[in-house]
Amino acid sequence: MSSSPLDDMVATGKVYPYGSVCSRSVHQRRETPGCCLPLVSPHRYSLSYRNFCRTLGMTHGSTMKGGRTPVQPGIHLLENSIQHYAWGSPTAFTTFLGIPNPEGTPMAELWMGAHPKAPSYVRLSDGERVPLGDLIERDPVSWLGAAAPRYGNVLPFLFKVLGVAQPLSIQAHPNKEQAREGFERENREGIPLDAPHRNYRDPNHKPEVICAVTPFWALRGFRSPGEIARRFTHPAFEPLEQAVRDLRIDPTPSGLSRFFRTLMTLEPQVKREVVTTASVAFRDHPEPEYQWLLRLADLYPGDIGVLAPLYLNLVKLAPGEAMFLPAGELHAYLEGVGVELMANSDNVLRGGCTPKHVDVPELLRILTFRGKDGVEVLSPREVAPGLWAYDLPTGEFALSCIEADDPVEVQVGSMEILVLLGDHAIFSWEGGTLELSRGQSVVVAAVVGRYEVSVEGRLYRASLPVA
Repeated sequence: MSSSPLDDMVATGKVYPYGSVCSRSVHQRRETPGCCLPLVSPHRYSLSYRNFCRTLGMTHGSTMKGGRTPVQPGIHLLENSIQHYAWGSPTAFTTFLGIPNPEGTPMAELWMGAHPKAPSYVRLSDGERVPLGDLIERDPVSWLGAAAPRYGNVLPFLFKVLGVAQPLSIQAHPNKEQAREGFERENREGIPLDAPHRNYRDPNHKPEVICAVTPFWALRGFRSPGEIARRFTHPAFEPLEQAVRDLRIDPTPSGLSRFFRTLMTLEPQVKREVVTTASVAFRDHPEPEYQWLLRLADLYPGDIGVLAPLYLNLVKLAPGEAMFLPAGELHAYLEGVGVELMANSDNVLRGGCTPKHVDVPELLRILTFRGKDGVEVLSPREVAPGLWAYDLPTGEFALSCIEADDPVEVQVGSMEILVLLGDHAIFSWEGGTLELSRGQSVVVAAVVGRYEVSVEGRLYRASLPVA
């Protein structure tokens, strides 16, 4: 197989565009408006984090100078990157993270972790910045903990703060087996990693959890077949009349799969007509499902994903509530500020409400067609004084929060990343003390063992599951 332009660019040490993603810190963004460093993913090339950076010729403080003492595992402030996607909020990060945004540009995601696309950095006393992934690579057990070999000596999760002002695409993520097979298949087909029609950019799955900071609207999972048939029994959906009848006759996962396939494979003109007719028919409908349908229709006229609020469960999370999203679950985030924790993957299969690539056959292949009315909403339980944890069915990450009037003592079993959505916090441990102000985040190495923290507000905490 001949090499792709991406392979050639990587082989010669050049940077090939992977999207306009800035890997500089928030502070540097303020000083350098519009800065941008395009990157590619390391997964295809089986490179370590540092060698990946060297291959691309990264110069943003990606290595320490020879002979310099490495950062000692402890508790350190992080410098993180913001992703400026169009759906982002111009005000949320100023309100909750204290980040100035005088131009009012959309700020969508704050990334905290070691993902090569936008890694977090630890700053040395002399001002040099070191990528978090580089530190982990130097001493994985001290940073990640005893479970480091289980995760290939790399951080297996990515922690985010989301500011959602406009709905994201209807989407789902593959399981591990599907991701591995799809990634290898697209590699064999020679599809460049940055190709717009590429589905699998790495061989990993992407379970995730979203925790509401403000009231947070989302769509998640198919409704029951009976409820879907009820909502689609309307003159506006005349082209789907037979499909609705069939769904009533066969309300099984296979029947639901056939209904969704029919919906997604309508002729483009028929899709536009159905969406337009529904938008007019439900213009004055008071239920929130139909109000969201109308809002989506204004943003994506003619897109069949506009009908998603009628076949997916509409969820409104209250602050502090969370929702887990397993592989194969069709979903979309609609509006609100939240904290998101996920496995380290970029694999997304889209199903509508997007100008990006939608691969219907592949989406249908990876979806889980479990129709159910309602969604399981997670509330935290207090596992130690001031420490509240969410029960999650995954081995890659754990989510908890710290909120108490008195100092809280925390036992450390793995690496932790914490972000402050509040006014002030003070960490104390054997190695010293560290103060945080609104929106700042820290990394805690596993060898710290224990620390005490006083917090005004709430600290959200990502870590590895500890048996």
